[in-house]
Amino acid sequence: MNHHIPVLLNESIDNLVTNKSGYYFEGTTGFGGHSEAILSKLSQKAKFIGTDKDANAFNFCLDKFKSDERVRLYNTSFTNILNISKIEFIEKYDGIFVDLGVSSFQLDNKDSGFTFREDVALDLRMDKSQGEPASYYLNKLDEKELVDIFFRFGEERNSKKIANAICNYRSSTKIKTSGQLKGIIEEFTPEKFLTKALSRIFQALRIYVNNELDELEDFLEKAVSVLNTNGRIAVITFHSLEDRIVKDFFKEKTKNCICPPEYPVCVCNTDPELRIITKKPIIPSMSEIAVNKRSRSAKLRVAEKI
Repeated sequence: MNHHIPVLLNESIDNLVTNKSGYYFEGTTGFGGHSEAILSKLSQKAKFIGTDKDANAFNFCLDKFKSDERVRLYNTSFTNILNISKIEFIEKYDGIFVDLGVSSFQLDNKDSGFTFREDVALDLRMDKSQGEPASYYLNKLDEKELVDIFFRFGEERNSKKIANAICNYRSSTKIKTSGQLKGIIEEFTPEKFLTKALSRIFQALRIYVNNELDELEDFLEKAVSVLNTNGRIAVITFHSLEDRIVKDFFKEKTKNCICPPEYPVCVCNTDPELRIITKKPIIPSMSEIAVNKRSRSAKLRVAEKI
């Protein structure tokens, strides 16, 4: 089974691996596409740490890399990078990589609870053992909260209409499945816009349920703190909000002064931590998009520890 086609594969690895005998961390191992490519560039002295919340992906990679002594995998969030580093006795990494996209397996496999193409339990959690499924929030949150989620995380223009329709529907019937949510949206969305509207709403719910943006900000801070001098951090995003977080974070870490602009002289004694490698994000080629349409919104940003 082709679980997932890794996006911007060569571009990611070429920008990430600078020390073939170094320590590397991948926060979203998924089904091991990028992991395998990273490992192919490393010597037997290297060490590779991978994390993933998704149990299916984690178990797949446990089997995939079971004979590779360089590999250590953890079924957890990448925000636990500091604790994992202590367990592995790693002080600094030479490369840290994350691909924030949802795998094709998750999107297409009805048992994962991510798809709107099948009528399945509306879940959307990366880690099914943590938190509440998306259906819980659709039935619990008030209309204003739903509007905010759909507009902020999905950039959906009809957020108010959709939130209002959900509230009207749930007043008589509890929302439990993706088919119910799809049916609500279908009622007032023209067919030619339906797939995009569904994609935006499901994406917004997924980001909210998994607390993805807060986790990304938390991870970036921790990652830079354990990045070796001349080590690199590479991040692939698929959403404008994710990309803005990474872009702004990298930019902030290049500053040599963070004093308020009204200060006549610098008093913060700040030293820049990063040097940006990709002045503009690297995007997929037309040939890659032709093979994998889901890659079209991907952006790769890379920075190096000073």
